[in-house]
Amino acid sequence: MSNTATPKGHPKGLYILFITEMWERFSYYGMRAIFTLYMTKALLFDKSLGSQIYGSYTGLVYLTPLLGGYMADRYWGNRKSIIIGGVLMALGQFMMFTSGTFYQESFAPMIMYGGLGLLIFGNGFFKPNISTMVGQLYPEGDRRVDSAFTIFYMGINLGAFIAPLICGFFGDTGNPADFRWGFLCAGIGMCLSLVLFITLKDKYIVSPDGVQIGEKPNSSRQDASVETAPVTTKSVLIWLGVALGLFVLFLKVFEMDLIGSFIFSLTIAAPGFIISDPNLTKVERDRIWVIYVVAFFVIFFWAAFEQAGASLTFFAEEQTNREFMGKIIPTSYFQSINAVAIVIFATVFVWLWGFLGKRNMEPASPYKQSIGLFFLAIGYLVIAFGVKDIQPGVKVSMMWLVSLYTIHTFGELCLSPIGLSMVNKLAPVKFASLLMGVWFLSTAAANKFAGTLSALYPEPVVAVDMVRQIETDKAVQLFAPNFTDADAQVIDGQKVIPMEKVQLAAITDENLKTNVTAQLQQNQIPNIKKFIGFSIGSLYDFFMLFVFMAGIASIILFFLSRMLLKMMHNVR
Repeated sequence: MSNTATPKGHPKGLYILFITEMWERFSYYGMRAIFTLYMTKALLFDKSLGSQIYGSYTGLVYLTPLLGGYMADRYWGNRKSIIIGGVLMALGQFMMFTSGTFYQESFAPMIMYGGLGLLIFGNGFFKPNISTMVGQLYPEGDRRVDSAFTIFYMGINLGAFIAPLICGFFGDTGNPADFRWGFLCAGIGMCLSLVLFITLKDKYIVSPDGVQIGEKPNSSRQDASVETAPVTTKSVLIWLGVALGLFVLFLKVFEMDLIGSFIFSLTIAAPGFIISDPNLTKVERDRIWVIYVVAFFVIFFWAAFEQAGASLTFFAEEQTNREFMGKIIPTSYFQSINAVAIVIFATVFVWLWGFLGKRNMEPASPYKQSIGLFFLAIGYLVIAFGVKDIQPGVKVSMMWLVSLYTIHTFGELCLSPIGLSMVNKLAPVKFASLLMGVWFLSTAAANKFAGTLSALYPEPVVAVDMVRQIETDKAVQLFAPNFTDADAQVIDGQKVIPMEKVQLAAITDENLKTNVTAQLQQNQIPNIKKFIGFSIGSLYDFFMLFVFMAGIASIILFFLSRMLLKMMHNVR
């Protein structure tokens, strides 16, 4: 069957790539939907540690595409990279399943870390390569390419929509032993992606001339007349030294962990290496600076947006009334809202930009991104008012969380697609791939930063002595079996323990459980956390941090936009 299509249709290979990417995204978002819940509910990690691990994982997921893209460009080609990445990710998901099966054993966290490593490297080989094959299905200049990427993007969001529903249905049941079934579903989804790609690629994923796409390294397609970026030993050594110095600074002075120090140092050094090239013209250098400035502000957007898998998951689990028509909605289901909203509103935004464009009123890229940050701030402002002055243990309507996710989707539609397009337009040809890598680096830094911010989520604590007093009075075992004084924090000279570490499930008498819960809540101790002078002692404080962060970033970027437009030199 021919892969060519009439101008009104699309090559069948597009739909093979659509399904392949849909099941891969199903695997990623399905695992992510229950990941922090697994760490806090099954492995009994505290929220701070779970948030840091989550941030490290999602940060490295956006860092390894630099490696995967390089290997495909130079050695393997897209097809082999996708298959290798898919196999690694499937193995990673099955390791997560194994960790969930033995979650009560001491070795379960180590198996989880091994699974995360495979997922990180597998994603690096898979993610940057499948999307590059979409454009190669069409002749150069074919107008169907834009709509092809729109269809492909819908595949991503379809996978993101069904993943939390299916993996959450089987894994997020309230029983810690069931998380493994969610991970198993994610692994099966990855296997489906692999099988479909391997069996159908040769027949359908071919160019209009019938040539197999992605079989050879991408460097073999490079135009010999295109100048490549000069690399000198001196410049490489200088910027490696800068990266090392920054790594030590972040590690020792700012007391970041190893992964955070590595990501942030590379996020600064790599752009410095590019902009220091003496062969750049003034116009090229100006345009690169525009990419850097916008990428900096994008970090604040994604750091707040990616709370979906961390602090907002904690909020959905503990502070949201999830009862609907007599049933409890699993926490993980809320992560489907963003994908649904994208499918509903993406066409609205496409129409809006087109409508404004015909009247020469369409905002330029920097203005759109400042609008995206503004929507982000509004989303957090809405939920901040929803939780203001609520008492501990009181749950709020799920509509607050639904509203936040919907408003954040508006911000994403203003910012995310516009950013990728802007990099393609502004990047000099010789640095096109590297600058796209820098854009992904900013996302990696944002995801790691998201974990750091999520660790500020307010956790109610209670004095260890008070818990033991209640334990003595009521003759019940309240602590987790493996709790020791070494697990306690010290606040104002008192040993305290997070409320979630006080286990009430073993109390079968409901009246006694209610009485004990009330006593624990009455004896909570304020647990104030600090972030650059901002005190966080309540959910209202926590959400307002994101309002100020995103709001200030939006305002600054808005006022910088006129200058950035001049530096773009007639590129809109």
